[in-house]
Amino acid sequence: MVNFQLYDPRQVLDDPAFRILAEGEKPGPEANIAAFYNPNHEIHLVEKPRPKPGPGQVLLHVRATGICGSDVHFWKHGRIGDSMVVTDECGSGHESAGEVVEVGEGVSQWKPGDRVAIEAGVPCSQASCDYCRTGRYNACPDVVFFSTPPFHGTLTRWHLHPAQWLHRIPDNMTYEEGSLCEPLAVALAGIERAGLRLGDPVLVCGAGPIGLVSLLSARAAGAEPIVITDLFQSRLDFAKKLVPGVRTVLIERGTTPQRQASQIKEAAEGPLTLALECTGVESSVHTAAYSVKFGGKVFIIGVGKNEQVFPFMHLSANEIDVSFQYRYANQYPKAIRLISGGLIDVKPLVTHRFKLEDAISAFHVAADPSQGAIKVQIHD
Repeated sequence: MVNFQLYDPRQVLDDPAFRILAEGEKPGPEANIAAFYNPNHEIHLVEKPRPKPGPGQVLLHVRATGICGSDVHFWKHGRIGDSMVVTDECGSGHESAGEVVEVGEGVSQWKPGDRVAIEAGVPCSQASCDYCRTGRYNACPDVVFFSTPPFHGTLTRWHLHPAQWLHRIPDNMTYEEGSLCEPLAVALAGIERAGLRLGDPVLVCGAGPIGLVSLLSARAAGAEPIVITDLFQSRLDFAKKLVPGVRTVLIERGTTPQRQASQIKEAAEGPLTLALECTGVESSVHTAAYSVKFGGKVFIIGVGKNEQVFPFMHLSANEIDVSFQYRYANQYPKAIRLISGGLIDVKPLVTHRFKLEDAISAFHVAADPSQGAIKVQIHD
């Protein structure tokens, strides 16, 4: 529980410097401002103390942060499942990159001015933890995942982070691309665990940010053909611009999963080997199940409601494997190589940009489907 003590959210909330800013108030460039939500479903800017790095820690100036669907969900709904519940003021943001400002005692691999992507999930890293020891650190029960309650996030000006959970970004990558390594890591973990192979016909369910970054990853991995689905034609049009060779199918409300699956197989000119389900919506999981061939796989990346009904006998009689993913592990270095090497271009995913002082406006755009946002970025 060492990490919990280091990043105990009460240290910030109980500090006399912590305060909620008045609407429209914009403190100076040195103030440590952040976007916080609370159990009343309010979102506001706060001012909090600027931390000092201790042993093994690095103080960062966060330069770019993307708003994730989970950030919006915590604001609007106050929880994800039963273990992630907003019970107090809580800082948002976990898709970030920044600049090293100051290093603590014993930190030799970083110096001020270094540019880094921030891996937001910090496990205990103890040899006594089976998950950390075997490399599946995303399952560590003592993880501190910044922006998952109760821990404050990285959507702030000055952020304190363990030195070993930062990743150097090369000169040909922007801070914005560095912050997009986080959603890319989610997609890469899915591609890796799903076992996608060169030439596999693949279905991507959902053309939101994770669906689109999964599309980019599947294309880079050599999937062909790729079909992507969504409820909104505008998102399918965006997917087509992103990967011109993708085949799109508009999901029609009220249509049966079997009927949608037949349209998908028609677009793909045959059944698919793998479905990457990026919505977590029950009807979409059903559609994915009916779209893949005998012996295929439905790999669920999306987050959905606690209990769902699956087409059990269809899955059973067709030997369709259903697999799931929880966050990611060991993906950041790969994400950086793929972006830096030009195999995956994440830049077009960013549709809206805001200054840190305008983070609340950014959240309202991210939460409103009519605004057409794919990825909203906040820069400082």
